[in-house]
Amino acid sequence: MTDQTPTPHIGARLGDIAETVIMAGDPLRAKFMAENFLEAPVQFNNVRGMLGFTGAHNGHRISVMGHGMGIPSIAIYSFELYHFYGVKTIVRVGSAGALHPDLHLGDLVIAMGACTNSNYAAQYELPGTFAPIADYRLLRQATDACEQLGIPYKVGNVLSSDVFYSPNPHNDKWGKMGILAVEMEAAALYMNAAASGNRALTILTVSDHLLTGEVTTAEERQTTFTRMMDVAFSLNY
Repeated sequence: MTDQTPTPHIGARLGDIAETVIMAGDPLRAKFMAENFLEAPVQFNNVRGMLGFTGAHNGHRISVMGHGMGIPSIAIYSFELYHFYGVKTIVRVGSAGALHPDLHLGDLVIAMGACTNSNYAAQYELPGTFAPIADYRLLRQATDACEQLGIPYKVGNVLSSDVFYSPNPHNDKWGKMGILAVEMEAAALYMNAAASGNRALTILTVSDHLLTGEVTTAEERQTTFTRMMDVAFSLNY
């Protein structure tokens, strides 16, 4: 690998970042993971306030980092991690709005696949529609971890939407096609993993329900959002 670091968006040098990176949209959530899950974390990035740290967890070297909001943001960071820093595995932990009636606030959604209304896949000039999917081994480990930890979860398809505020979200149509929840990044992450020959998984916490209008309180977010982190850090990387 030719050393092209630091990159325009990550100030680390080659070797500063582990082969496994657990990412969150909010860089402060990455800081929380570093402080609560990693031993001896060392900060490797603060470019644009997108915090990143490398440390150890159960004897394994792991990095955590923010990725920002939306497909363009996670696409840039995951591309640079995969292509310039030798990262092999990225697990995204984030929030999602539920579309399935059997999902409840605080439940986990493990994204087996990710539909999208983004045009991100057009760059690959494929003669059809690409279906972005997770790495099966990571997905299987995540479901096993949920079972062992007693965490309620569902596995299935999510929607990675380019739009947060929309006058016509069409949630009923997506729901009828079996979409479990709406988030904003998984599809690009899965495409970048596929294009680079690497692995990715997205684990989501239901923060609100788009059918019932239920939303989590700040206290509920503090107590339930760590579940997806517990699962992510329990995987065998």
